[in-house]
Amino acid sequence: MTDSSSSLKTLWLCEAVRLREEQTGLLEDSEACRKARATPGSLAQRLQVRGLFLARRDGLVSAMQHWLQGAKLALWLLLLSAIIAGVLLAKTALSGAPEAINIFWALAGLIGLNLLSLLVWLLSLVFSTQASSPLSQIWLWLSNKLARDAKAAQLAPALLVLLQRNHLLRWGLGRLLHGWWLITLTSALLTLIALLATRRYGFVWESTIVASDSFVTLVSSLGTPAAWLGFAVPDSSLIQHSGLQALEDEQARHIWASWLLGMLLIYGILPRLACSVLCEWRWRYGIKRLQLNADDPVWQPVHERVQPSSERLGVIDAAPSQLSSSAAGSQIAGQAAVIVAIELDDSINWPPELPAQVLNAGVIDTREQRRKILDQLSANPPARLLIACNPQRSADRGTLHLIAELSRTAVQTQVWLLATETAEERLSNWQEQLDTLKLTHSRSAPWAWLELGDE
Repeated sequence: MTDSSSSLKTLWLCEAVRLREEQTGLLEDSEACRKARATPGSLAQRLQVRGLFLARRDGLVSAMQHWLQGAKLALWLLLLSAIIAGVLLAKTALSGAPEAINIFWALAGLIGLNLLSLLVWLLSLVFSTQASSPLSQIWLWLSNKLARDAKAAQLAPALLVLLQRNHLLRWGLGRLLHGWWLITLTSALLTLIALLATRRYGFVWESTIVASDSFVTLVSSLGTPAAWLGFAVPDSSLIQHSGLQALEDEQARHIWASWLLGMLLIYGILPRLACSVLCEWRWRYGIKRLQLNADDPVWQPVHERVQPSSERLGVIDAAPSQLSSSAAGSQIAGQAAVIVAIELDDSINWPPELPAQVLNAGVIDTREQRRKILDQLSANPPARLLIACNPQRSADRGTLHLIAELSRTAVQTQVWLLATETAEERLSNWQEQLDTLKLTHSRSAPWAWLELGDE
């Protein structure tokens, strides 16, 4: 994954989370905001940390993978449709009696719709702020259908909003539109060559109101750019005679066939190629400069959650001395070993006698203690964290969520189920739940592991 695509996906996920919160209200984000506040950097970086955490937690990352797979499949279907459309364009242009193909209708059939579409797109650059097209809508619809993930439905609107806000939507959809037409016209050119190589066609022009001199001027003018590339252009005599009947002269057939191929290349393929290159350049340039604008009013509701006003003013509370060291998220943790307990009864003597290198983070009994200890551990992640639990209490959802949240602050975590008199059924339930969380647990304290890192 390149840096630019990684940045796009990150901002895309953050935008999807923002749109969801805009519709349903702010999500439960205490852990996400703790990680964001513990991240050194700008407000924009903290907003991204929060958004990415919520996206992973709520399954948007996997939904994005499904959506991208659907988008790739949709692109393959559009590629197939472009090839089929090109074949049909060429066959339609040379339909009718092979000995008398109307050169007007053949040319119009090959490039008429393409030029009309190109003109509409060029006018939209000047007069319209909208950059959508039926083709882009089909692609987005197919991508959503092929993703087969309900959560992926939020991703397409988020992508459109993100690109529109950063003035990239027009160029992104332009890449799709011009790419489709480029493949279509290239397919038409190859099919046209194959048809001209395997069948004998005679070309005529017919008109009731256009004089032959006007038609000579039109054919010569249109053919001048093609002549620069080596394509043949009919002279005035050949053009006038073609107005009377399809010429049997073999050279005349070759000249008209070459002129028709030149028209398709000059007025069909080359303009689409130029537009494709323009859109690709603007897209890549914009993606490299893509970043989250924290000053945008849409992010205002979460500013205070990831960077409190006091911190922005430069007043930052010092971390407790017993948990001082490096920043959150580091795989090389701050403190070597920390022990914390959850909801202990008064009958349990706490803390036990600890090895010299083990720091006691305290007991979590209240919401405030939970928030304080999680903030400390997020800001100073331990290498090894031992969580002491009283198995006499039930392993309810809130306790298990707290254990999981604590475990995510450390590089390694183990759970100590205190040696209290506990019913076998309740102890078995604790062990099953901890196995589900994939946490190592024991009835005795793993002092050697906690102090030295030994298993």
